[in-house]
Amino acid sequence: MVDVHDYVSRHKNMSAIKGKNTKPEIVLRKYLHRRGYRFRLHRKDLPGSPDIVMPKFKLVIFVNGCFWHRHFDCKYTTTPATRKTFWSKKFKQNQTRDIRNQLALLNNGWRILVVWECGLKHSLSNFSELDSMIKCNSKFKSWPSVPPRLQAERTRN
Repeated sequence: MVDVHDYVSRHKNMSAIKGKNTKPEIVLRKYLHRRGYRFRLHRKDLPGSPDIVMPKFKLVIFVNGCFWHRHFDCKYTTTPATRKTFWSKKFKQNQTRDIRNQLALLNNGWRILVVWECGLKHSLSNFSELDSMIKCNSKFKSWPSVPPRLQAERTRN
């Protein structure tokens, strides 16, 4: 598929993509706040500046976009048809940085919850799982661990 934008237009579009206070992040923050959880945002003193930090639970939460962080088997994890080498390198760098930051956090005694964008696109009733993940003792959790599209396929079979 040919890109419909020229380089300048595409550059302008891509540079406007936010890294903080994204819509999925705000949805999760509102849910947590309604449930009575208290948290801090984007602590720069922690590796990777986690989106949400819950010191009481020694928990950091990363709200990851499926496209940028490559949520395995998710329908939003697409690869642009143009500049495949560039994108492949970019995605690999993102994943390497994520792993490096996660290891540093784990080594400092933090627990990690990665919340994927695709899970936040659906109703808030699906979020109840998050409460138990926040309070559990697991060092690392990912939600949803199976993208919603695959969950639907599994329940039909």
